[in-house]
Amino acid sequence: MAYVAVRGGQKAINESIKQLQVKRLRCKSSIDTKLLEGSMRLLIDQVISEASLYSRELAAIALKQAEGSVEEAVFLLRAYRSTLPRKYYSRTAESSSMIVERRISSAFKDIPGGQILGASFDYTHRLIDFELKNENDEDAKKFMRKIESKLRKEEGEIVQLPKVIDYLKKEGLIQTIEEDNEEPRDATKETLKFPASRSERLQILQRGMSQAIIGLGYASLRGYGAVHPTIGELRYGKLPITIENPNNPEDEEDSYSIGYVEVTEVESLVPVTKLLRDGTHEINFDIGYGITLGQNETKTIAMSILDQCLERKDENFATSDEEFVLYHVDSIEATGFISHLKLPHYVTFQAKLNSARKVKGKDDEEEI
Repeated sequence: MAYVAVRGGQKAINESIKQLQVKRLRCKSSIDTKLLEGSMRLLIDQVISEASLYSRELAAIALKQAEGSVEEAVFLLRAYRSTLPRKYYSRTAESSSMIVERRISSAFKDIPGGQILGASFDYTHRLIDFELKNENDEDAKKFMRKIESKLRKEEGEIVQLPKVIDYLKKEGLIQTIEEDNEEPRDATKETLKFPASRSERLQILQRGMSQAIIGLGYASLRGYGAVHPTIGELRYGKLPITIENPNNPEDEEDSYSIGYVEVTEVESLVPVTKLLRDGTHEINFDIGYGITLGQNETKTIAMSILDQCLERKDENFATSDEEFVLYHVDSIEATGFISHLKLPHYVTFQAKLNSARKVKGKDDEEEI
């Protein structure tokens, strides 16, 4: 979509832009972007996911500039992202190598390595903490001193935990799928064509608008596609990223580590009943997959639901129509198309109005 704002009334436009500054600074103080990075962590994670640009610093600046508007911040980051050169392509990152901060399973109580609750609102009472109104920097520093002192005492080896799904694979309950090492299409650089590959669909869902993904996933759970999975494993943590050694590109062991990205990964289990030749039924499980930048748990679970909806392709439901889903979850496309209605439509509307008046005039003459 390529709508361009018309030019005109430049003085009025300049004043409108100035009013944005007035609204943002009306309290006569400016928010430190470092504070946004720290205290609005989940909001930052939503923005970096939808923008497909892993930079908390830039996300904080964009949110400050956009006055907290997620879609505007995502627009700013995607525009900036389009100017950046691509110097390297990373090696395939295996999620089994994730340094896990949070890991739960709804399917199994006891999992190898144990369930790790980590940081989550799932276990809170959802009651407003009015004491936060008076919280100050000194309170924050005092609390963190205690926590950091305790963490230093508990520091140990970094543990990489096994995947829960692997145990079901060993039992033959999950169909083994051959590795597909074909070069994936880059949905950010190539025009989307249908039918789309699974890798393309997952890319678009990852950078899709969180509320749109959640809404469609919810619709499927309620019966529009009827995919109702059980979470085999949800994990959140740091995923190591490496690039090849340009002098020895064939050796995967000889790679350069360039850091970590924080991701949320979900593998959900969807029961599938298969009719055997002898007339009996066999139950296996398909895997619905979701992975997003940052800690975006609800979105990632919904993504795993839509992944299975699009794999099954039930023509009776919109949630299984990849054109419907993939075209309508993008925040920039959706915001841009709806927002273009605010642009001048004087000529087209006047044409419609004249037609309506002309028909109305004929109808009045016939009544006489």
